[in-house]
Amino acid sequence: MRFPSRGLVPLFAGAGILHFVKPEPFDEIVPPELPGSPRTYTYISGAAELAAAAMLAAPWLGPRSHAGHRRRSAKLQRAGGLFSAALLAAVWPANFYMAWQWRDQPLPKLAGAIARLPLQLPLMNAARRVYRKGRLD
Repeated sequence: MRFPSRGLVPLFAGAGILHFVKPEPFDEIVPPELPGSPRTYTYISGAAELAAAAMLAAPWLGPRSHAGHRRRSAKLQRAGGLFSAALLAAVWPANFYMAWQWRDQPLPKLAGAIARLPLQLPLMNAARRVYRKGRLD
């Protein structure tokens, strides 16, 4: 499965906003072994997802006619690819924990939680492509 890297921008932006608008579901999947409040991790990961979306969208967020913006935004977008891949890897344990938590849930809910695990791989690959190619595809 090849996920188009352009899809990462709305995915990260939407998820980042949800972390602040409706944080409770995200709080519930923070592994309890982590120190501190789950809400802190929810807000930090939400801010990181918004930052990833902004970095990936950098070429669209300024004047395309300005040569300096084009150079800087291309570098920022490439860094956003690396940041996005690292972020997806960092939040993967929460998805594992969610699948574990939902092991006694009805089959459709459990299947959804388990399906999230391999779906992270195409997302990481899309982010890696942005880093490698320096642009969205």
